[in-house]
Amino acid sequence: MSHGSTVHEVLTAVFQVRPAPETIAAGDGHHGTNCCRTDELMVLLWQRALDPQKGTWSLPGGTLRDDEDLKTSARRQLAEKVDVREVAHLEQLSVFSDPHRVPGNRRIASTYLGLVPLPADPQLPPDTAWHPVSALPAMSFDHGTVVEHARMRLAAKLSYTNIAFALAPDEFSMSTLREIYCAALGYQVDTTNLQRVLTRRGVITATGNTAPSGRTGGRPAALYRFTDTRLRVTDEFAALRPPV
Repeated sequence: MSHGSTVHEVLTAVFQVRPAPETIAAGDGHHGTNCCRTDELMVLLWQRALDPQKGTWSLPGGTLRDDEDLKTSARRQLAEKVDVREVAHLEQLSVFSDPHRVPGNRRIASTYLGLVPLPADPQLPPDTAWHPVSALPAMSFDHGTVVEHARMRLAAKLSYTNIAFALAPDEFSMSTLREIYCAALGYQVDTTNLQRVLTRRGVITATGNTAPSGRTGGRPAALYRFTDTRLRVTDEFAALRPPV
């Protein structure tokens, strides 16, 4: 949508907890150690082939059409440009309106946070890849700031809502859910405490199923599911904090 020389664009920071690249060692990055084995919070980026800022990495997005609302535009851009359709949660972040945020005509960006659950594995175009949020490549314009806003929003909502449903598989063990929380928060979370808190709030429900035993045998792990698959506030005053 254009107003004179102003363009309105929609950008989405799409997160998924995924295995970290082998080149990212445990403890790299500035948001804490890699406490969840090799899992990290990843963001989806595409590399610019042309100037301005050729070779830098951008969030997926594009121009808002006259006949669509913001959320519709965000989903369309993800489907058309990076072939991502398995977004379990999408919410608006903020508006970036600095007149000089990009060169040329003014561009106002409405930004979104999108979450892709395990075990979804979208088939990405050649110019698109997942990158650790804790070790971003050279980013285009103010897109790195958008990623940081999205990371902070996700971390906050993990404390007082059930938003982790959008990162988790349909059924999961508590150890798997702990890995998701740990990767998304950037610090260690105790499995027993996490289970107690989420059960008390009615966030998770035991399915009655168990996971197959591993190579070392042992007791099969109980499986759980999220009680709701829509965002809801579970404790408006809660806060998950890193260990002392």
